[in-house]
Amino acid sequence: MGGREDYGLAAKELGAVLAARRITVVYGGGRAGLMGTVADAALQNGGQVIGVITRLLQSRELAHTGCTELHVVETMHERKMMMANLADAFIALPGGLGTLDELFEILAWAQLGIHAKPVGLLNTCAYYDKLWEFMDHVENENFLRLNHRTQILVDEGPGELVERLSGAAAK
Repeated sequence: MGGREDYGLAAKELGAVLAARRITVVYGGGRAGLMGTVADAALQNGGQVIGVITRLLQSRELAHTGCTELHVVETMHERKMMMANLADAFIALPGGLGTLDELFEILAWAQLGIHAKPVGLLNTCAYYDKLWEFMDHVENENFLRLNHRTQILVDEGPGELVERLSGAAAK
């Protein structure tokens, strides 16, 4: 859940916003952490939630059994691919290595033309500011083209970020 109460509150708000807008949550299918909080909030507000979890994680009793749909796959790669195929846009909440892994993989897939879906960073408590500074460095060193950088939307407010992503997805 991270070290700040604000992270959990933002996750709860995001789940409620997605449910209110009738946007289905697609995520890794776990019951813990910020994404478990998003899923719970979406479900509590009448939303739909699709989880995709590996058999290994399910066997460790980490699956969210309240999901509208729960897909069980064999590998992490299958999990990420299924989530990407089911999603219309991507939001990274504050998180650790798994979050960063998924974020950079989805950004690399966009750069390669595998998808053209919008990507957003929920920048609660300025969590992604240092990463954004690093992206400036990557761009300044000519390892990232401007058009790929502008595909990433950053906002502190869950409602505002969803609104911006919805507009980008409609294009």
